[in-house]
Amino acid sequence: MKWEQDPDRVRKILSRRHQTILVNPEYLGLATVSGVLSTKTPLITYVDRNLPEFAIITTKSFQVTANPGNREPIICEPEVGSFGNSVGLKNPGMQQAYSELRALRDTYDMRALLNVSVSASTIEDFITLIDVFEDVADIIELNFSCPHASAGYGASIGCSAEISGLYVREIRKAFPQCGALIFAKLTPNVPDIAVIAREVMDAGADGIVAINTVGPEVHREPLSGKPVLQNKLGGKGGKSGLWVRDTALTCIRRIREELGPDVPIIGMGGVTTGADIAAMVQAGADAVGIGSAFGKVLQQNWQAFTHALLSDAHALLAHKNSEAEAAQYYKTAPSMQYERRAIRKRVLHGKDTVILTLEGIWAYEAGQFVFLWIPEVGEKPFSIAEAEPLTFVIKRRGAFTEALFSLAEGDDLYIRGLYGKAVDCEHTPQALLVAGGTGVAVLPALARKLKEQKTNMEIFVGTSEQTDTKSGGLLEENLANYGPVTVIADDGKPGRVLESVRTALAKASIDNLSCYIVGPSIFMSIAAQQMVQAGVNAKRIHLSLELSTLCGIGMCGECLCGDRLTCAWGTFMDYDYLQREAPELV
Repeated sequence: MKWEQDPDRVRKILSRRHQTILVNPEYLGLATVSGVLSTKTPLITYVDRNLPEFAIITTKSFQVTANPGNREPIICEPEVGSFGNSVGLKNPGMQQAYSELRALRDTYDMRALLNVSVSASTIEDFITLIDVFEDVADIIELNFSCPHASAGYGASIGCSAEISGLYVREIRKAFPQCGALIFAKLTPNVPDIAVIAREVMDAGADGIVAINTVGPEVHREPLSGKPVLQNKLGGKGGKSGLWVRDTALTCIRRIREELGPDVPIIGMGGVTTGADIAAMVQAGADAVGIGSAFGKVLQQNWQAFTHALLSDAHALLAHKNSEAEAAQYYKTAPSMQYERRAIRKRVLHGKDTVILTLEGIWAYEAGQFVFLWIPEVGEKPFSIAEAEPLTFVIKRRGAFTEALFSLAEGDDLYIRGLYGKAVDCEHTPQALLVAGGTGVAVLPALARKLKEQKTNMEIFVGTSEQTDTKSGGLLEENLANYGPVTVIADDGKPGRVLESVRTALAKASIDNLSCYIVGPSIFMSIAAQQMVQAGVNAKRIHLSLELSTLCGIGMCGECLCGDRLTCAWGTFMDYDYLQREAPELV
C-alpha cells in the first residue's frame, strides 16, 4: 500500500508515542543507521533515553538465521572520518533478535520510532522476517543495499529495479496492512538511484532509506600494502563517512525530484556536521541518519555532540550566523592508524602463553588497550603489559593467537590504539590487586598508578602454568617494586589463589581498602563476591572486563557493558555498576 494511497495510515504510524516524525515539515528528526550506534538492545534504550534528538532508532540488519559476520578487521579508516567497512551482516538471527526486542517493548515505552532492519536473499525469507518483527517495529527497513554481503543479499537485490520491485510487490501482497511501515534501503551503486526508488514505491513501499555505503573496494594499509579488511571478497569493503557525503546528497536530491514531496525519505551518508544535516534536508530528506560520525566522538560526548549537531542545523536552516558547536567533540586525528613494530624477544611461559617484546615504547595506562594486526590473518584487542620495552602477554586461545605464537623474533606486528580510558583509582590507603592467568599483564600499569597515589598494595597472581614465575619479567621481578607479591599455581584447582585472597581480606582494614580484579569472567565474579562478603563496598571493587570488540572506536557496539562501551570508558568497571547494569557479566 503506497503512501499516496493511504496517507492517514502513514501519519498514524509515524505519530505513535505523540511524535510527528517525517510528516511535519517544521520537525527535524535524526535517525541512527543500521550497524552503528544502536547495534544492541541496551544501546537502543540508551539512545532513546539520552539522545532525544534521535526520532528514529534503527537496529542492525537481522537475518532468519544467525550470521557470525566477517573476521576482524571489519572497519578501517583510510582517511580521517572516511571509513571502509565489511561487517558481513553480523547478527544473532531472527529469533534471538525478536526475543530481545519483544522484551524491550514489554518493559519499556520507547519515545522514538523503532526501525527494524532486515536482510534476506529470498522473498520468502523477507516475508518470514516481517511476519516476526511486525509487532515490535514502527518501521521495517528492507536491506536492498549492503555492498559486501554474500551473493543474493543486499545490493544484489537493490542494483536491479526489476528485482527490487518484485520483492516489494510480493512482500506487500503478503502484508497488505502491515502493522509497521515498509521502507526500502537503497544502494548508490547504480546508474540512477531514482529509478530504483520509483520502482519500489510503485510496488508498494511506504518510504525510502538512502544511501548505504559506496563500493565495495579494497582498502590497503599503507605500511604493509596489504588489504586491511578480512573477508571472502579479497578485502573489499564499502565506503562510509566523509568521502560519500556528496554522493549521498546527489542521490537524495534525485530521489526527491523523482518521487515528489509526499514520499518520506530518511537520508544518510557522510553526515558529520550541522551543515551536512541542513544540506540533507535541503536536498529532500525528511529525517537525517547519522552513523560513521560517532566513530569520531567518544561516548561520553554523544549527548553534547548530538544536541550541538541539531542546534547547528536549525541555525543554518533559519539562516542565522553561528559557530559550528558540534565540531569541538569530533576527533580530527586518525583513530585507526597502524604502526609497524618488529618483535625483539619471544619467550614461552609454559605451553600456552608467549611473551612478546617489541621494539620501541607505547605509553598507556591501566584500562586502555590496543589492537594487534597480522595482515591477511586478522586482529584482536590486547592489554599492554609493559610500555618500555613494549611487551604483550599472549594466551593461546584461537586462530589469531595461534598465528601470534608462530611469529619469530624479527617478524613484524602492526598496532593501533590506544582505546579505552585510564582507570580512576580511588585514593584509599590500601589496595588489593588480584589477577588470574594473563590478566597479570594489566597489573604493572595499575600498580604504578596506585604507587604514585601513595597507596600501599598487596598483589596476588594465580597461574595455570607450572613454570618459573619470573619468566618474561612480568610477575615478581616487575610487580615486587610495588608491594608484596604472592604467586600461586592452580595445581589442578582453578582459582586456587583466591584462598589466599580470602585470608588477606580477613586481615585487611576493610574501610581503607579498594580492590582490583583482572582475569577470566568466572574468576573475577567469584573474587568480587568474596570481597563483598568480607565487607568491601561494591563501589570499591573494580573488575577489568576484556569484552569482545571489533573496532575500538565506538561504532560496532560489541564491547558494550551495561550502557557503556569499554572502548570509550575503559575496561575497568566497579562491581556496583556491573550488578545493576550488566549482571549477566558477573
